[in-house]
Amino acid sequence: QVQLVESGGGLVQAGGSLRLSCATSGLTFSRYTMGWFRQAPGKEREFVARISWSTSSTYYAGFVKGRFTISRDNAKNTVYLQMNSLKPEDTAVYYCAAPRTWGQTMVVPADVGYWGQGTQVTVSS
Repeated sequence: QVQLVESGGGLVQAGGSLRLSCATSGLTFSRYTMGWFRQAPGKEREFVARISWSTSSTYYAGFVKGRFTISRDNAKNTVYLQMNSLKPEDTAVYYCAAPRTWGQTMVVPADVGYWGQGTQVTVSS
């Protein structure tokens, strides 16, 4: 069965950095576009970033504005999210995500087939 396990969340001051990791199993990782979404209290889950399986091209939500970097290591079946210059409004639970089948992309939560359990990121002002 497919499993996505996030790690790396925590409490950080505004302007600080965190690196999230998502270890996967049960899917042919190198053929899956991988992504990150987040959900703040009282808000809907939203897209953050994705990285394609074929060319490792990346795409980010507008609010990222060059602060976050998504990357992948196909040898380790792991996707990362490096977050720099964090702001209090980045506080949310961050979820690793994969589409239902290989080759598909993800733009909105409805496109996601597999979710991780989430990792809390809290940015203090």
